[in-house]
Amino acid sequence: MSYPSVDDLQKTLSESVFHYAKDRKKAAGRALGTLVEVITFYLLKTWQLQPFMAIERRLPEYSAEDITHNVEYSLHPSWPVTDLAFSAKDLPLSVRKLARALSENGILIGSSGEKTHQLLSSDLVLRNACTIADHGKFFLVAAVTAFSPQEIMVAVSRLFYRPFALVECKRVGVEEGTRKGPQTIEKAKQGACVARSVSSLQRIRLASGEIGGVFVSASGKITCKNYDHFLREIIDSADPELLGRFILTVGIVSNHGNWFTSDNHNKELTVLARSYDWLLFLTDEGLAEFINDLILHPSRNYRPVRDAFLASYVGRSGANRFTKVRIALEADQLLQAYFTANLAKVESWFNVIGPRRKGLQLLCDELHRLAEKKWEEIHK
Repeated sequence: MSYPSVDDLQKTLSESVFHYAKDRKKAAGRALGTLVEVITFYLLKTWQLQPFMAIERRLPEYSAEDITHNVEYSLHPSWPVTDLAFSAKDLPLSVRKLARALSENGILIGSSGEKTHQLLSSDLVLRNACTIADHGKFFLVAAVTAFSPQEIMVAVSRLFYRPFALVECKRVGVEEGTRKGPQTIEKAKQGACVARSVSSLQRIRLASGEIGGVFVSASGKITCKNYDHFLREIIDSADPELLGRFILTVGIVSNHGNWFTSDNHNKELTVLARSYDWLLFLTDEGLAEFINDLILHPSRNYRPVRDAFLASYVGRSGANRFTKVRIALEADQLLQAYFTANLAKVESWFNVIGPRRKGLQLLCDELHRLAEKKWEEIHK
């Protein structure tokens, strides 16, 4: 089944899934926003970036630590700590159990920074990028790496608090009788504010109309170059001063009804394109294909994904099993399989708005190059 636009797809969801809601279209719109986040998460996961990932952490602005912004995904310097094995009878896997297992392996985390949530619940709901504890400039994160009816394997990593990249998702729905959503410009401003304020590489508009990149060294020396050239120079660099507080910013936007298209920008999309280092556009066709393959008309193999989605929208709180933070374990495993088997197709769902004439593979390469820097030397 094809859909002329995301708005038609939203109407289909409002009728087939959200019939119980007082405002069915708004409920469907929020679910579409969640799906954009889920697609983004599994793309990053398929790119083998999960060991570096945190979800919904507050990041400070550059040289203004008292001002912080909550971001969907941030990628941090990461070091493996240990692998833990648990019996499947040990469910739920709470942070307390993880902390006890770490202690038995000689890794003490203390109780002050310890969290209270669960990595894996008794009804097999997984917490992605599960933070075990915060410790000043580092925090511990756990991930389930293998699951069987007998054994659960968990990898624990230590992440540095300052990320080397962030990824934000923005989507706005269209109300009946309007050309674009009323919150479009506000979301564009929010995204632009975060993208422009967190990194040590600052943007400045030059008299020629070009965007300049400004970097101020610890000694106060100011360097200004063409932004795109400076950006690539930093990514290729091993200089601790250049890399220490640099953050690559990635934005992902969706819904042509609000953001127009990747070739036909409105003001809001132009603002975002000039604020993020990378801006990707999730196409209507891509979002519709994901929903059609996995939510509305899945094959028998992928029906547990649909079941997890439907179980999350039954008109009561606390039932969610399909978000970037908490997802049914079987749905997680099937989504990983789907994205791995269809990676080329998934990547084709995205148009690169900026930087112009660059491809998605370059973004993947840049993220991995940053991840592989010698961060222990950079932050010593």
